[in-house]
Amino acid sequence: MDTTTALFYVFSAVLLFAAFRVITARSPVHAALYLVLAFFTASCVWMLLQAEFLAISLVLVYVGAVMVLFLFVVMMLDINVDVLRQGFWSHFPVAATVGVIIALEMAVVLLRGFNLPIAKAMPGAAEGVPNTKLLGIELYTDYLYPLEIAAVILLVAIIAAIALTLRRRKDVKGQNPAEQVKAKKADRLRIVKMDPVRAVPSAPAAADATAPKGQA
Repeated sequence: MDTTTALFYVFSAVLLFAAFRVITARSPVHAALYLVLAFFTASCVWMLLQAEFLAISLVLVYVGAVMVLFLFVVMMLDINVDVLRQGFWSHFPVAATVGVIIALEMAVVLLRGFNLPIAKAMPGAAEGVPNTKLLGIELYTDYLYPLEIAAVILLVAIIAAIALTLRRRKDVKGQNPAEQVKAKKADRLRIVKMDPVRAVPSAPAAADATAPKGQA
């Protein structure tokens, strides 16, 4: 067994453990952290396959952006885990069936796609070129128009999300940052000078104070 094979088995074991803990951890924060570990370990497996672009994309996009957002939302929201776990066993048979079907489909595709003896060899000019460069050449030559269409669709989605956020609703209270910046100390605080006033005791209290001892 060479070093690459040993590292593959180590990373695979860590990946399976992290994926199992994602669905069994009681704390949502712990589940999200185990998911970060699973993504990072999967990127290491991609690096062993010499697919550095996919590995770096997995780390930057999922670990660096998506999982940070997940952690922020999970830590800000008060999630009642006990309520979510009440219907776990009632949905388990359907979930297990779907999981087995997905695993069988992936096994069929991966066993045929990674059969190295029948795989086509790379052209001689592309043997010493990194796959990141080859992917960029392929995207911006043969798939230029689909790439531009996808970029336009994403731009429309971003504009729509911003428009939905900026719309004014009557049932939502908001703040105007421009008015907050214009605010001055004199508009918020007023100092009033007053002469000290001595509190005058009430009539019964004054009578009790002046009465001789022994008289109620």
